[in-house]
Amino acid sequence: MNTNKNTARAAGSIYLIVVITGMFSLAYIPQKLIVWNNSRVTFNNITTSHSLFRFGIYSSVLCYVAFTFLPLLLYKLLRTVNESHARAMVILALLSVPLSFNNLQHKYAAVTITGKESLLQNISLEDLQSKLMFSLYQYNDGLLLATVFWGLWLFPLGLLVYRSGFIPKFLGILLMLGCVGHLINYTGNTLFENYAQIGIGKYMGMLPAVAEIGTCFWLLFFGVQIKRNGK
Repeated sequence: MNTNKNTARAAGSIYLIVVITGMFSLAYIPQKLIVWNNSRVTFNNITTSHSLFRFGIYSSVLCYVAFTFLPLLLYKLLRTVNESHARAMVILALLSVPLSFNNLQHKYAAVTITGKESLLQNISLEDLQSKLMFSLYQYNDGLLLATVFWGLWLFPLGLLVYRSGFIPKFLGILLMLGCVGHLINYTGNTLFENYAQIGIGKYMGMLPAVAEIGTCFWLLFFGVQIKRNGK
């Protein structure tokens, strides 16, 4: 009983770290500093808020480190439901980690472009601004690729939650819908140039956000009931 209780709380705590650091680095920082259609403003924003931009990178690292341990704890909690599904969940989740870490090199390039004046003194300001936006777009494209696995791991997780009997079924359904949302956004952004203008991407992105935040808080605050309700 205590083992499952502690595992659920630990998973919820790690999930909370992933949620907070992920929201900060993937939502707050871009909204605060990046203007995608204005390279000059973006360059000035990052140059004048260099520490904030760097903290965003650090937050990403914390997020990906925490995410490395999250599926392992969830595996321990859910493997009795279905061993093969639990293994698939872990594999699909962990495949995203090296992709995510490698993608951060584009943000480090942005740090160099906006902060290493001695190395870039022979390059015009306009070229620096263009190089910065190129690095940021590459980073965004890398995130898009990572969302394939950010989505795929949610399906076996949702299936395990749905069949567990000790976590609400609606969370399992939301997690599986979150998988669909990620994959629709990946497909749309990859195949259709004007997908972002359609407006559906925002709603598809809300599905995994709601599912994962809901699962996080359930495990953190109601995880103590897991073994009491399960057999």
